[in-house]
Amino acid sequence: MDIWSQDKLILFIAFVVPGFIALKVYELFSPTKERDTSKQLIDVVSYSCFNYAVMFWPLTIVESTGFKLNCPKTYYLTYFLALFVIPALLAFGLNQLRKAQWIQRFLPHPTQKPWDFVFSQRETYWVRVTLKNGTVIGGLFGARSFASSAPAEEQIYLEQHWVLNKNEGFKRPVEETAGIIILAAEIATVELLNS
Repeated sequence: MDIWSQDKLILFIAFVVPGFIALKVYELFSPTKERDTSKQLIDVVSYSCFNYAVMFWPLTIVESTGFKLNCPKTYYLTYFLALFVIPALLAFGLNQLRKAQWIQRFLPHPTQKPWDFVFSQRETYWVRVTLKNGTVIGGLFGARSFASSAPAEEQIYLEQHWVLNKNEGFKRPVEETAGIIILAAEIATVELLNS
């Protein structure tokens, strides 16, 4: 049995490529735990079928009206859209839809961790990080700061490290520093204060 025969290759492209693209684009916007690709085969085929349900009428029109002979550019463009562009747009649209407030009554938010939700908004915060040993570190999370996102372990880079006073208020920036990176294994709590 030759798996690379033309008919099997066409079936593979038709029912794996759109779903794979949709899955990968969705994961770009809502990262999840890494899963073995072989275990995602059912998801990939399901997303491909959904894609074809959305593209049913355009594909039916180009197949039944002679576009392949009369207007080959339109014919191949339609299939290019169906295989590559529409799956990406559907994945992006589904992600945006799941972030809408009204839809969250029915579906969970696509961002799995509060860490990712808060830091993905790219707001500026004064931050107090309490370490497991009780030490409190203060700093500024601003435009040049960074927080890791799923599936990576939580880490935070504060672009400014500040000396705290005895009341844990922000006293002054630490001199001659380019910021501070704090690892998740050391963090007990993170307090965010509006800048």
